[in-house]
Amino acid sequence: MSISSSLIGELRSESKSTRKILERVPFEHRDWKPHEKSMTLARLATHIAQLNRWVYTAIEHDEFVFQPSGNVIDIAASLPELLGIFEDHLAKALYALENCPEEDFEKTWTVKRGDRVIYQPTKKLAIRQWGFNHTYHHRGQLTVFLRLLNVPVPGMYGPTADER
Repeated sequence: MSISSSLIGELRSESKSTRKILERVPFEHRDWKPHEKSMTLARLATHIAQLNRWVYTAIEHDEFVFQPSGNVIDIAASLPELLGIFEDHLAKALYALENCPEEDFEKTWTVKRGDRVIYQPTKKLAIRQWGFNHTYHHRGQLTVFLRLLNVPVPGMYGPTADER
């Protein structure tokens, strides 16, 4: 199986679970957070919806440079907007994966903060870590947020206590 086929299969499968979680986000609680150091519900959900951008960013560019802080962070204002953001980034990620030459997955992707290199994996590893695993990590956080807000949590790999 090719690298792209493997990554596409995983992305398509896991995106179904990510979509199920995002569909449950109660925007009437958009500014809620469980702790002062936590992101708000809407910020976390938007971050998850945007994470597939790392897939196509790693494919389309050999280097990414973080800009100095002070950038405005867009946060979805509604559930339809959140799902639109998710679908847009998913479509771009799938397109990039479908059109990436196999040999490009072995290229190095460099992440910098200014001139300092902070991460330098192969593109295939960057896609898995910064795109896929990053999504799974925050998706787990979002399930805790939902549970604390008494929103039924959908199953990812089997039923949850809410689905028995």
